[in-house]
Amino acid sequence: MEDSVAAAQEAASKTPFDLIGGADVVRTIVDRFYDLMDEEPAYARLRALHASDLAPMRSSLSGFLNAWLGGPRDWFAEHPGVCVMSAHARIAVDQETAEQWADAMRRAIYESPVDANLGARMSEALTSMAQGMIKRAAA
Repeated sequence: MEDSVAAAQEAASKTPFDLIGGADVVRTIVDRFYDLMDEEPAYARLRALHASDLAPMRSSLSGFLNAWLGGPRDWFAEHPGVCVMSAHARIAVDQETAEQWADAMRRAIYESPVDANLGARMSEALTSMAQGMIKRAAA
């Protein structure tokens, strides 16, 4: 009985970062996301919003997701006062590009070794984040 309680407490104390497998799995997701964006014509408008060299974005998104999932918070230390919304404030995100981003991320997560339930929750939250970046027309 004590062993099962201890195991339950240990599992409950793990972050999503721990549960998905840490930084290596996050990087796998991010690399697949940017590969999809770079290779699939369905993501052409999204790709056009980015610089030709995606290496800095791969590094930055990996760092952000590590922290967002409860892992190392280096990204926030390196970008004080920046949130994901302010980081994208100058980018013309519309419904189509937000949907492209969410779809590519969903595919990258589902193609990774992440538990299906956790992957679905991650995808849902990240889709909401992408939708929140859509630029609203001035009233």
